[in-house]
Amino acid sequence: MDETPTPFARECAARGWDHPAAFLRAFESTAVLVGEEVAVTDRQFRRWRQAGPPRPRPRAWRVLHAMFGVSPLDLGFPGPEPSATVEASPSTMEEVNVDRRAFVADSLGAAASLAVGSSDAVGTAHILELSEGLRSLYTLDDAYGGGDVRSLAVRHLRRVRRVINTGSYPDTIGRQLQLLAGETAEQCAWLYYDADDQDTARRYWGEALTTATMLRDAGLEILVLASLSMQASYEGRPRDGYDLARAAHQRAVSLGSPVLLSLIASREARALTLMRDQSSARKRLADSMRMVDRGDRGRPAPEWAAFHGHAELDYAQGLLYTEAGHHTAAVPFLRAALAHQDRTYGRNRALYRLTLARGLVQAGEVDESAAEAVGSLEHLEEVESGRVTRRLAEVRDLLASADAASARQAGEELTEYAQQKGDG
Repeated sequence: MDETPTPFARECAARGWDHPAAFLRAFESTAVLVGEEVAVTDRQFRRWRQAGPPRPRPRAWRVLHAMFGVSPLDLGFPGPEPSATVEASPSTMEEVNVDRRAFVADSLGAAASLAVGSSDAVGTAHILELSEGLRSLYTLDDAYGGGDVRSLAVRHLRRVRRVINTGSYPDTIGRQLQLLAGETAEQCAWLYYDADDQDTARRYWGEALTTATMLRDAGLEILVLASLSMQASYEGRPRDGYDLARAAHQRAVSLGSPVLLSLIASREARALTLMRDQSSARKRLADSMRMVDRGDRGRPAPEWAAFHGHAELDYAQGLLYTEAGHHTAAVPFLRAALAHQDRTYGRNRALYRLTLARGLVQAGEVDESAAEAVGSLEHLEEVESGRVTRRLAEVRDLLASADAASARQAGEELTEYAQQKGDG
Protein backbone atom coordinates (compact mmCIF):
# COMPACT_ATOMS: atom_id res chain seq x y z
CA MET A 1 0.00 0.00 0.00
CA ASP A 2 1.37 3.41 -0.99
CA GLU A 3 2.25 5.40 2.15
CA THR A 4 3.58 8.45 0.28
CA PRO A 5 2.18 11.58 1.96
CA THR A 6 -0.14 13.69 -0.16
CA PRO A 7 0.83 17.30 -0.95
CA PHE A 8 -1.66 18.52 1.66
CA ALA A 9 -0.29 16.14 4.32
CA ARG A 10 3.31 17.20 3.55
CA GLU A 11 2.49 20.91 3.84
CA CYS A 12 0.60 20.33 7.11
CA ALA A 13 3.59 18.45 8.55
CA ALA A 14 5.95 21.22 7.47
CA ARG A 15 3.90 23.71 9.49
CA GLY A 16 3.39 21.49 12.53
CA TRP A 17 -0.26 20.85 11.71
CA ASP A 18 -0.04 17.08 11.16
CA HIS A 19 -2.18 16.38 14.26
CA PRO A 20 -5.90 17.15 13.99
CA ALA A 21 -6.04 19.35 17.08
CA ALA A 22 -3.21 21.58 15.84
CA PHE A 23 -4.68 21.88 12.36
CA LEU A 24 -8.19 22.65 13.64
CA ARG A 25 -6.85 25.41 15.91
CA ALA A 26 -4.92 26.97 13.00
CA PHE A 27 -7.92 26.67 10.70
CA GLU A 28 -10.25 28.28 13.23
CA SER A 29 -7.93 31.23 13.88
CA THR A 30 -7.43 31.79 10.13
CA ALA A 31 -11.17 31.67 9.52
CA VAL A 32 -11.69 34.39 12.12
CA LEU A 33 -8.88 36.45 10.61
CA VAL A 34 -10.31 36.38 7.07
CA GLY A 35 -13.93 36.70 8.21
CA GLU A 36 -15.20 33.30 7.04
CA GLU A 37 -17.84 31.59 9.20
CA VAL A 38 -16.80 27.99 8.65
CA ALA A 39 -15.49 25.10 10.73
CA VAL A 40 -14.02 21.69 9.97
CA THR A 41 -14.03 18.42 11.88
CA ASP A 42 -11.48 15.68 12.57
CA ARG A 43 -13.23 13.59 9.95
CA GLN A 44 -12.87 16.25 7.27
CA PHE A 45 -9.20 16.74 8.11
CA ARG A 46 -8.59 13.00 7.83
CA ARG A 47 -10.35 12.88 4.45
CA TRP A 48 -8.35 15.87 3.20
CA ARG A 49 -5.10 14.06 4.10
CA GLN A 50 -6.01 11.01 1.99
CA ALA A 51 -5.33 10.56 -1.70
CA GLY A 52 -8.14 11.93 -3.86
CA PRO A 53 -9.56 14.29 -1.23
CA PRO A 54 -13.03 15.83 -1.65
CA ARG A 55 -13.22 19.41 -2.85
CA PRO A 56 -13.59 21.82 0.10
CA ARG A 57 -16.60 24.11 0.15
CA PRO A 58 -15.93 27.66 -1.05
CA ARG A 59 -15.60 29.16 2.44
CA ALA A 60 -13.22 26.40 3.57
CA TRP A 61 -11.33 26.76 0.27
CA ARG A 62 -10.69 30.44 0.98
CA VAL A 63 -9.47 29.68 4.51
CA LEU A 64 -7.09 26.99 3.22
CA HIS A 65 -5.76 29.43 0.63
CA ALA A 66 -5.04 31.95 3.40
CA MET A 67 -3.46 29.32 5.70
CA PHE A 68 -0.98 27.93 3.18
CA GLY A 69 -0.47 30.94 0.93
CA VAL A 70 -1.11 28.84 -2.19
CA SER A 71 -4.22 27.70 -4.00
CA PRO A 72 -5.70 24.45 -2.65
CA LEU A 73 -5.29 23.18 -6.22
CA ASP A 74 -1.55 23.09 -5.46
CA LEU A 75 -2.27 21.05 -2.32
CA GLY A 76 -3.90 18.27 -4.34
CA PHE A 77 -7.55 19.28 -4.04
CA PRO A 78 -9.79 18.96 -7.10
CA GLY A 79 -10.92 22.13 -8.90
CA PRO A 80 -12.24 24.37 -10.14
CA GLU A 81 -11.43 27.39 -8.01
CA PRO A 82 -14.65 28.73 -6.43
CA SER A 83 -14.10 32.07 -8.13
CA ALA A 84 -13.54 30.51 -11.53
CA THR A 85 -16.12 30.89 -14.27
CA VAL A 86 -17.48 27.43 -14.98
CA GLU A 87 -19.53 26.49 -17.97
CA ALA A 88 -21.74 23.54 -17.18
CA SER A 89 -24.79 21.89 -18.63
CA PRO A 90 -27.17 19.29 -17.22
CA SER A 91 -25.24 16.56 -19.08
CA THR A 92 -21.97 17.42 -17.29
CA MET A 93 -23.19 18.25 -13.80
CA GLU A 94 -22.22 14.81 -12.52
CA GLU A 95 -18.64 15.23 -13.77
CA VAL A 96 -17.77 18.62 -12.29
CA ASN A 97 -18.24 19.83 -8.74
CA VAL A 98 -19.42 23.40 -9.23
CA ASP A 99 -19.79 26.07 -6.60
CA ARG A 100 -23.55 26.63 -6.47
CA ARG A 101 -23.40 30.38 -6.34
CA ALA A 102 -20.68 30.77 -8.98
CA PHE A 103 -22.61 28.55 -11.37
CA VAL A 104 -25.90 30.32 -10.88
CA ALA A 105 -24.23 33.70 -11.32
CA ASP A 106 -23.14 32.54 -14.77
CA SER A 107 -26.47 30.92 -15.57
CA LEU A 108 -28.62 33.86 -14.52
CA GLY A 109 -26.24 36.59 -15.60
CA ALA A 110 -28.15 37.61 -18.68
CA ALA A 111 -31.48 37.77 -16.90
CA ALA A 112 -30.01 39.60 -13.92
CA SER A 113 -28.61 42.30 -16.17
CA LEU A 114 -32.05 43.27 -17.44
CA ALA A 115 -32.99 46.75 -16.27
CA VAL A 116 -36.17 47.44 -18.13
CA GLY A 117 -37.48 50.94 -17.61
CA SER A 118 -40.86 52.37 -18.46
CA SER A 119 -39.59 53.46 -21.88
CA ASP A 120 -37.92 50.16 -22.74
CA ALA A 121 -39.73 47.75 -25.01
CA VAL A 122 -39.80 44.14 -23.88
CA GLY A 123 -39.52 41.59 -26.64
CA THR A 124 -38.88 37.95 -27.34
CA ALA A 125 -35.19 38.27 -26.41
CA HIS A 126 -36.12 39.26 -22.85
CA ILE A 127 -38.52 36.31 -22.58
CA LEU A 128 -35.80 33.93 -23.76
CA GLU A 129 -33.28 35.32 -21.28
CA LEU A 130 -35.67 35.10 -18.34
CA SER A 131 -36.76 31.59 -19.39
CA GLU A 132 -33.13 30.49 -19.56
CA GLY A 133 -32.67 31.76 -16.01
CA LEU A 134 -35.57 29.60 -14.85
CA ARG A 135 -34.13 26.54 -16.62
CA SER A 136 -30.84 27.15 -14.83
CA LEU A 137 -32.70 27.12 -11.51
CA TYR A 138 -34.15 23.71 -12.45
CA THR A 139 -30.62 22.41 -13.09
CA LEU A 140 -29.26 23.78 -9.84
CA ASP A 141 -32.15 22.31 -7.86
CA ASP A 142 -31.69 18.87 -9.41
CA ALA A 143 -28.02 18.87 -8.48
CA TYR A 144 -27.96 20.60 -5.10
CA GLY A 145 -31.45 20.84 -3.58
CA GLY A 146 -33.50 23.81 -2.48
CA GLY A 147 -31.50 25.13 0.48
CA ASP A 148 -29.13 27.47 -1.33
CA VAL A 149 -31.09 27.88 -4.57
CA ARG A 150 -34.33 29.25 -3.14
CA SER A 151 -33.02 32.77 -2.51
CA LEU A 152 -31.79 32.89 -6.10
CA ALA A 153 -35.23 31.84 -7.35
CA VAL A 154 -36.93 34.56 -5.31
CA ARG A 155 -34.58 37.15 -6.81
CA HIS A 156 -35.37 35.83 -10.29
CA LEU A 157 -39.10 36.11 -9.58
CA ARG A 158 -38.58 39.74 -8.54
CA ARG A 159 -36.81 40.40 -11.84
CA VAL A 160 -39.72 38.96 -13.81
CA ARG A 161 -42.20 41.04 -11.82
CA ARG A 162 -40.11 44.16 -12.30
CA VAL A 163 -40.17 43.62 -16.06
CA ILE A 164 -43.94 43.12 -15.92
CA ASN A 165 -44.51 46.31 -13.95
CA THR A 166 -41.99 48.65 -15.59
CA GLY A 167 -41.73 47.45 -19.19
CA SER A 168 -43.64 48.28 -22.33
CA TYR A 169 -44.91 45.31 -24.33
CA PRO A 170 -47.86 44.00 -26.38
CA ASP A 171 -50.46 41.69 -24.88
CA THR A 172 -48.83 38.59 -26.37
CA ILE A 173 -45.55 39.34 -24.58
CA GLY A 174 -47.49 40.28 -21.44
CA ARG A 175 -49.12 36.86 -21.28
CA GLN A 176 -45.75 35.15 -21.65
CA LEU A 177 -44.32 37.29 -18.85
CA GLN A 178 -47.24 36.49 -16.55
CA LEU A 179 -46.90 32.79 -17.30
CA LEU A 180 -43.17 32.97 -16.61
CA ALA A 181 -43.91 34.67 -13.29
CA GLY A 182 -46.31 31.85 -12.40
CA GLU A 183 -43.79 29.17 -13.36
CA THR A 184 -41.06 30.91 -11.35
CA ALA A 185 -43.38 31.25 -8.33
CA GLU A 186 -44.04 27.51 -8.60
CA GLN A 187 -40.30 26.84 -8.66
CA CYS A 188 -39.87 29.04 -5.58
CA ALA A 189 -42.56 26.95 -3.88
CA TRP A 190 -40.84 23.69 -4.79
CA LEU A 191 -37.49 24.94 -3.50
CA TYR A 192 -38.99 26.02 -0.17
CA TYR A 193 -40.77 22.66 0.02
CA ASP A 194 -37.46 20.88 -0.48
CA ALA A 195 -35.87 23.13 2.14
CA ASP A 196 -38.73 22.03 4.46
CA ASP A 197 -40.25 25.49 4.85
CA GLN A 198 -43.79 24.39 4.10
CA ASP A 199 -45.64 27.62 4.95
CA THR A 200 -43.55 29.65 2.50
CA ALA A 201 -43.91 26.92 -0.11
CA ARG A 202 -47.69 27.02 0.26
CA ARG A 203 -47.71 30.80 -0.23
CA TYR A 204 -45.76 30.61 -3.49
CA TRP A 205 -47.90 27.73 -4.76
CA GLY A 206 -50.94 29.89 -4.03
CA GLU A 207 -49.46 32.69 -6.14
CA ALA A 208 -48.71 30.27 -8.98
CA LEU A 209 -52.23 28.82 -8.87
CA THR A 210 -53.74 32.32 -8.97
CA THR A 211 -51.69 33.07 -12.08
CA ALA A 212 -52.72 29.77 -13.70
CA THR A 213 -56.38 30.55 -13.04
CA MET A 214 -56.06 34.11 -14.35
CA LEU A 215 -54.39 32.94 -17.56
CA ARG A 216 -56.50 29.77 -17.83
CA ASP A 217 -53.28 27.86 -18.41
CA ALA A 218 -53.91 24.15 -17.90
CA GLY A 219 -50.22 23.21 -17.85
CA LEU A 220 -49.35 25.47 -14.93
CA GLU A 221 -52.53 24.54 -13.09
CA ILE A 222 -51.72 20.82 -13.38
CA LEU A 223 -48.18 21.41 -12.15
CA VAL A 224 -49.38 23.31 -9.07
CA LEU A 225 -52.12 20.83 -8.21
CA ALA A 226 -49.69 17.90 -8.52
CA SER A 227 -47.18 19.74 -6.34
CA LEU A 228 -49.78 20.57 -3.69
CA SER A 229 -50.76 16.87 -3.68
CA MET A 230 -47.15 15.93 -2.99
CA GLN A 231 -46.91 18.48 -0.17
CA ALA A 232 -50.17 17.34 1.41
CA SER A 233 -48.95 13.74 1.55
CA TYR A 234 -45.59 14.88 2.96
CA GLU A 235 -47.38 16.82 5.71
CA GLY A 236 -49.57 13.87 6.68
CA ARG A 237 -52.75 15.00 4.88
CA PRO A 238 -53.16 12.07 2.46
CA ARG A 239 -56.88 12.64 1.79
CA ASP A 240 -56.09 16.16 0.60
CA GLY A 241 -53.18 14.74 -1.36
CA TYR A 242 -55.44 12.26 -3.12
CA ASP A 243 -58.12 14.83 -3.98
CA LEU A 244 -55.54 17.26 -5.35
CA ALA A 245 -53.94 14.53 -7.49
CA ARG A 246 -57.35 13.55 -8.86
CA ALA A 247 -58.03 17.19 -9.77
CA ALA A 248 -54.68 17.31 -11.58
CA HIS A 249 -55.52 14.05 -13.38
CA GLN A 250 -58.86 15.39 -14.62
CA ARG A 251 -57.14 18.39 -16.20
CA ALA A 252 -54.24 16.35 -17.61
CA VAL A 253 -56.23 13.74 -19.54
CA SER A 254 -56.89 16.10 -22.46
CA LEU A 255 -53.16 16.87 -22.83
CA GLY A 256 -52.44 13.29 -23.89
CA SER A 257 -49.05 12.86 -22.20
CA PRO A 258 -48.56 9.34 -20.78
CA VAL A 259 -45.55 10.42 -18.69
CA LEU A 260 -47.48 13.30 -17.12
CA LEU A 261 -50.40 10.99 -16.34
CA SER A 262 -47.95 8.46 -14.90
CA LEU A 263 -46.47 11.09 -12.58
CA ILE A 264 -49.90 12.13 -11.33
CA ALA A 265 -50.90 8.49 -10.82
CA SER A 266 -47.80 7.98 -8.68
CA ARG A 267 -48.89 10.93 -6.51
CA GLU A 268 -52.32 9.29 -6.15
CA ALA A 269 -50.62 6.02 -5.18
CA ARG A 270 -48.53 7.77 -2.54
CA ALA A 271 -51.62 9.34 -0.97
CA LEU A 272 -53.49 6.01 -1.04
CA THR A 273 -50.52 4.31 0.62
CA LEU A 274 -50.61 6.81 3.47
CA MET A 275 -54.39 6.30 3.73
CA ARG A 276 -53.60 2.59 4.31
CA ASP A 277 -55.50 1.60 1.15
CA GLN A 278 -52.72 -0.70 -0.03
CA SER A 279 -54.81 -2.48 -2.66
CA SER A 280 -55.80 0.73 -4.46
CA ALA A 281 -52.28 2.10 -4.07
CA ARG A 282 -50.74 -0.97 -5.75
CA LYS A 283 -53.25 -0.75 -8.59
CA ARG A 284 -52.60 2.95 -9.19
CA LEU A 285 -48.83 2.43 -9.06
CA ALA A 286 -49.14 -0.37 -11.62
CA ASP A 287 -51.11 2.03 -13.84
CA SER A 288 -48.33 4.56 -13.43
CA MET A 289 -45.71 2.03 -14.51
CA ARG A 290 -47.68 1.05 -17.61
CA MET A 291 -48.15 4.67 -18.63
CA VAL A 292 -44.47 5.58 -18.29
CA ASP A 293 -43.60 2.66 -20.56
CA ARG A 294 -45.90 4.20 -23.19
CA GLY A 295 -44.15 7.55 -22.98
CA ASP A 296 -43.11 7.52 -26.64
CA ARG A 297 -46.66 7.00 -27.93
CA GLY A 298 -48.32 10.23 -26.86
CA ARG A 299 -47.42 13.86 -26.46
CA PRO A 300 -44.13 14.57 -24.71
CA ALA A 301 -44.15 15.39 -21.01
CA PRO A 302 -43.62 19.00 -19.92
CA GLU A 303 -40.04 19.97 -19.11
CA TRP A 304 -40.65 20.04 -15.36
CA ALA A 305 -41.62 16.34 -15.41
CA ALA A 306 -38.30 15.21 -16.94
CA PHE A 307 -37.22 13.61 -13.64
CA HIS A 308 -40.11 11.13 -13.69
CA GLY A 309 -39.23 7.62 -14.79
CA HIS A 310 -38.35 4.16 -13.58
CA ALA A 311 -36.12 5.37 -10.72
CA GLU A 312 -38.97 7.45 -9.33
CA LEU A 313 -41.38 4.53 -9.61
CA ASP A 314 -38.96 2.08 -7.99
CA TYR A 315 -38.69 4.56 -5.14
CA ALA A 316 -42.48 4.86 -4.89
CA GLN A 317 -42.79 1.06 -4.79
CA GLY A 318 -40.21 0.91 -2.01
CA LEU A 319 -42.11 3.51 0.00
CA LEU A 320 -45.35 1.57 -0.50
CA TYR A 321 -43.81 -1.54 1.07
CA THR A 322 -42.21 0.56 3.82
CA GLU A 323 -45.55 2.08 4.83
CA ALA A 324 -47.05 -1.42 4.92
CA GLY A 325 -44.27 -2.58 7.25
CA HIS A 326 -42.75 -4.95 4.65
CA HIS A 327 -39.23 -3.61 5.01
CA THR A 328 -37.42 -6.60 3.50
CA ALA A 329 -39.59 -6.38 0.39
CA ALA A 330 -38.92 -2.62 0.16
CA VAL A 331 -35.12 -2.94 0.02
CA PRO A 332 -34.74 -4.29 -3.57
CA PHE A 333 -36.90 -1.47 -4.93
CA LEU A 334 -35.02 1.20 -2.97
CA ARG A 335 -31.74 -0.28 -4.19
CA ALA A 336 -33.01 -0.24 -7.78
CA ALA A 337 -34.18 3.36 -7.41
CA LEU A 338 -30.68 4.44 -6.42
CA ALA A 339 -29.07 2.40 -9.20
CA HIS A 340 -31.38 3.86 -11.86
CA GLN A 341 -31.21 7.48 -10.68
CA ASP A 342 -29.36 9.74 -13.11
CA ARG A 343 -26.29 11.31 -11.51
CA THR A 344 -27.41 14.79 -12.53
CA TYR A 345 -30.05 14.51 -9.79
CA GLY A 346 -27.65 14.89 -6.86
CA ARG A 347 -30.31 15.74 -4.30
CA ASN A 348 -32.45 12.74 -5.25
CA ARG A 349 -29.45 10.40 -5.09
CA ALA A 350 -28.71 11.61 -1.56
CA LEU A 351 -32.34 11.12 -0.53
CA TYR A 352 -32.60 7.70 -2.15
CA ARG A 353 -29.41 6.40 -0.54
CA LEU A 354 -30.49 7.54 2.91
CA THR A 355 -33.91 5.97 2.36
CA LEU A 356 -32.17 2.74 1.39
CA ALA A 357 -30.13 2.94 4.60
CA ARG A 358 -33.36 3.44 6.55
CA GLY A 359 -34.97 0.45 4.84
CA LEU A 360 -31.97 -1.77 5.53
CA VAL A 361 -31.88 -1.06 9.25
CA GLN A 362 -35.64 -1.58 9.45
CA ALA A 363 -35.15 -4.92 7.67
CA GLY A 364 -32.52 -5.93 10.24
CA GLU A 365 -29.52 -5.47 7.90
CA VAL A 366 -27.70 -3.20 10.34
CA ASP A 367 -24.14 -3.51 9.03
CA GLU A 368 -25.18 -2.81 5.45
CA SER A 369 -27.37 0.07 6.60
CA ALA A 370 -24.45 1.60 8.46
CA ALA A 371 -22.26 1.34 5.36
CA GLU A 372 -24.89 2.99 3.16
CA ALA A 373 -25.50 5.71 5.71
CA VAL A 374 -21.83 6.63 5.94
CA GLY A 375 -21.50 6.35 2.17
CA SER A 376 -24.35 8.83 1.75
CA LEU A 377 -22.21 11.56 3.30
CA GLU A 378 -20.33 11.70 0.01
CA HIS A 379 -23.57 12.72 -1.75
CA LEU A 380 -24.37 15.28 0.94
CA GLU A 381 -21.23 17.38 0.51
CA GLU A 382 -22.90 19.64 -2.07
CA VAL A 383 -26.57 19.14 -1.17
CA GLU A 384 -28.67 21.60 0.83
CA SER A 385 -32.10 20.06 1.32
CA GLY A 386 -34.29 20.10 4.41
CA ARG A 387 -35.97 16.88 3.32
CA VAL A 388 -32.61 15.15 3.03
CA THR A 389 -31.53 16.51 6.42
CA ARG A 390 -34.72 15.13 7.98
CA ARG A 391 -34.08 11.70 6.44
CA LEU A 392 -30.49 11.81 7.73
CA ALA A 393 -31.82 12.38 11.26
CA GLU A 394 -34.24 9.45 10.89
CA VAL A 395 -31.43 7.11 9.86
CA ARG A 396 -29.19 8.35 12.66
CA ASP A 397 -31.91 7.70 15.27
CA LEU A 398 -32.62 4.22 13.91
CA LEU A 399 -28.94 3.31 13.99
CA ALA A 400 -28.67 4.66 17.54
CA SER A 401 -31.30 2.13 18.63
CA ALA A 402 -29.45 -0.81 17.04
CA ASP A 403 -27.11 -2.86 19.21
CA ALA A 404 -24.14 -3.16 16.84
CA ALA A 405 -20.66 -1.65 16.68
CA SER A 406 -21.13 -0.64 13.04
CA ALA A 407 -24.34 1.19 13.93
CA ARG A 408 -22.70 3.09 16.79
CA GLN A 409 -19.76 4.13 14.63
CA ALA A 410 -22.04 5.21 11.77
CA GLY A 411 -24.28 7.10 14.18
CA GLU A 412 -21.27 9.01 15.50
CA GLU A 413 -20.19 9.96 11.98
CA LEU A 414 -23.70 11.09 11.03
CA THR A 415 -23.96 13.15 14.22
CA GLU A 416 -20.57 14.73 13.62
CA TYR A 417 -21.53 15.55 10.04
CA ALA A 418 -24.89 17.05 11.08
CA GLN A 419 -23.21 19.22 13.71
CA GLN A 420 -20.58 20.43 11.27
CA LYS A 421 -23.25 21.15 8.65
CA GLY A 422 -25.23 23.18 11.16
CA ASP A 423 -22.17 25.14 12.27
CA GLY A 424 -20.99 25.76 8.71
